[in-house]
Amino acid sequence: MVMRHHGVLVALIAGIALALAAPLSAQQSRPAPKANQPEPDIEELTPGQIRRAQERQRAEELQRIQEMQRAQDLRRTQEQQRTQDREPPAPKSAAPKAPPASAPASPARAVACTGAFAKDSSHLKLATVFNSLNITFTEVDGPAGAKVMASVLFPNDAKRRLEVWWQNEAARSGTYLIVINGQSTWTAPKGLRLGLGLAAVEKLNGKPFKLKGFDKDGGNTTDWQGGALLSLPGGCKVGVKFAPDPKAPEAARAETMVGNEFDSSDAAMRAARPSIAEIILGY
Repeated sequence: MVMRHHGVLVALIAGIALALAAPLSAQQSRPAPKANQPEPDIEELTPGQIRRAQERQRAEELQRIQEMQRAQDLRRTQEQQRTQDREPPAPKSAAPKAPPASAPASPARAVACTGAFAKDSSHLKLATVFNSLNITFTEVDGPAGAKVMASVLFPNDAKRRLEVWWQNEAARSGTYLIVINGQSTWTAPKGLRLGLGLAAVEKLNGKPFKLKGFDKDGGNTTDWQGGALLSLPGGCKVGVKFAPDPKAPEAARAETMVGNEFDSSDAAMRAARPSIAEIILGY
């Protein structure tokens, strides 16, 4: 009995020994881990970690692009500088010219009994105002076919021509007469000008006036009858010569072709349709 138990005990001990030997053998066959080597820590990335990684990647890419752009700009600037250094400097543009000073306005073609046409004027004053190139001292037609010396403004321009006679012919000073005739467009005080008819002159005078018939010297005014044309600013006097209309009725022209004095409102005188042919201002 004891022997049988002893055999069982031996078999049991042998089985335990074999069971213990198998794991030990397995442990001995597995390589021992290296000293101080941490075990790998494997984790799955969270969505937040993935997003941050992507943002960091985009920021790095943007920074690289900006750096490339700055480098290109720097190269372009350096190239432009080198080009400028090679090229000769462009000549400095001339400073813009100041606009030419406007020429002094030409005196209006209107005669006043003051200034250049005042009683104490002279050829020199006229030359100063109207430019010496626009004035000459020459012969002009005087009364009864005579010739007198006078200063003539714009002698080569019929529309701007104007005669000035002098009290002292030798010194060409002291205004005596200012004569507007021919095709001149000069105007006298109060708006008198060549070509005005009787009615227009009556309006300027403020009332009818008297004139002589149309003899060889024309129909000169004889009396302004106290109208506005009797006295002019500056102290000069005005006289007007009328000429009949060549196309007026022959009977009317014949009736007024005498040396008698007529009223400007006379029917025969009106029928002759006279207009101003000459204006004379005098002191």
